[in-house]
Amino acid sequence: MPEVEPPDKPQVFFNPACSKCRSLQEILEEKGIEADYVEYLDSPPTRADLDRLMALLGITDPREMMRPAEEAWSRLGLDNASASELLEAITREPVLLQRPILVHGDRAVIARPPDRVLELLASTQTG
Repeated sequence: MPEVEPPDKPQVFFNPACSKCRSLQEILEEKGIEADYVEYLDSPPTRADLDRLMALLGITDPREMMRPAEEAWSRLGLDNASASELLEAITREPVLLQRPILVHGDRAVIARPPDRVLELLASTQTG
């Protein structure tokens, strides 16, 4: 995924097979918000993308944006992995990235449950 300037419209790390992702998409459509949907399983994020995403989420531990119940987690033996190893694992196995994630302006939120995006959208609209 190429590194670009922050988009004017929200960006969603999206998996069309995920019910939470589809629910988020419905929320955005109901609000009349057009978003860019990044199908990250087809276009895995780079290490730089993940570093930026962590900064926007306000987290320092990649585990907070990962899915440890995925088969890839145990197959790769990530229980005691370093932050760097975890980020590299996501670039190779993007299924490990939590979903959906909405990026808007200089902030991001893991939309679980999907209506968590409403607070972020309200705060970016009010300043």
